[in-house]
Amino acid sequence: MQSAAASRFAALYAAQFGAVGVMLPFLPLVLAEAGLAAAEVAAVLAAGAAVRLVAGPLGGRAADALGDARLMLAAGAAAAAVTACGFGLAAGFAALLAVNVLHSAAMAPVIPLTDALALGAARREAAGRRGFDYGRVRAAGSASFILAATLAGWVAERLGLVSVVWLFAAALAASALLGARLPAPAGGGARDRARGGAGFRAPLRLPAFRLLLLLSALIQGSHALYYGFGSIHWAAAGHSATVIGLLWAEGVVAEVALFLWGRRLADRLGPVGLSLLAAGAGALRWAVTAETTALPALAAVQLLHAATFGAQHLAAMGVLMRVVPPPMAATAQTLHASLGVGLASGALTLASGPLYAALGGAAFWAMAGLCAAAVPVAWRLRVVLANGQAGRTPVA
Repeated sequence: MQSAAASRFAALYAAQFGAVGVMLPFLPLVLAEAGLAAAEVAAVLAAGAAVRLVAGPLGGRAADALGDARLMLAAGAAAAAVTACGFGLAAGFAALLAVNVLHSAAMAPVIPLTDALALGAARREAAGRRGFDYGRVRAAGSASFILAATLAGWVAERLGLVSVVWLFAAALAASALLGARLPAPAGGGARDRARGGAGFRAPLRLPAFRLLLLLSALIQGSHALYYGFGSIHWAAAGHSATVIGLLWAEGVVAEVALFLWGRRLADRLGPVGLSLLAAGAGALRWAVTAETTALPALAAVQLLHAATFGAQHLAAMGVLMRVVPPPMAATAQTLHASLGVGLASGALTLASGPLYAALGGAAFWAMAGLCAAAVPVAWRLRVVLANGQAGRTPVA
């Protein structure tokens, strides 16, 4: 049975990823309907991505300096809800560019701060009678994403594209309210605020954290070609939009299953074992995707999304929980989201265009290579943790 704190975090994740599920598939269409050309849509989206890389860590550092990440989380979600309305009210390239820059700055730290708070709560409740299962709580977000994307499509067909903007803003407003109701983090006080305000160098001094950044960049970054060109590649092979949608949904459902029922596996493997599982599964998944577009093969390897994305996410959360002191948890989470995932994914997405244009489906072999390169990094992380060089509790 989950604790009251776990239920609150599950509700918050559902609201946050519901917002993402509503808007992520439809934001380019909303911008295009507002009159933006394809190049202008790309510029607006790219500007938002660039802002998030900077704003996320800044928000995390501010949260640690305050000593209570709930304040920054709730304020960021509220500001994101207000600025989201601009997508339905603004017109023209300059106005929509400004809206997305402001919105991205507000939204960037929100989900990483939720992770930091959830891991802190899991750490505090680990010795209690009712364990805090982070994976099961996080599964609420993934499930909500699927449902919200489906709902948004249904609403957009009946009420017009702009209707998804108001759903998006409402979900973010709910996130702000739910974030303010989270349980207070342990600690606080002048000493913790001083340690939390130590800056970005504090987590970067931890050898295990630096290795985690590289590991997440390789494994999570390997999804860039899939996110950018997977659907295009499968459509070119003759698969229908319905089949492609089902393949994507299958991957997310597998991810949800891991989060819901994978705690015993995660406990058995530990963070390093999960990363090795993710790297091996990624090498297999992208190799098969490079070699065939046969539907049975694609359906089989889409199940590996549970390992390539889900297992590495749980591994990252496990390392962060063990090696990062609570007063700098928000800074570490946002740095990991920006440098370990966001920057690598952005750079690899840019590289994926020319790579796919030159090689077609064979470009997925490069993604398999990234996962293979992650294996020695994971083994090095194992050594660092086993030798107690992480700065926190060693992990097998």
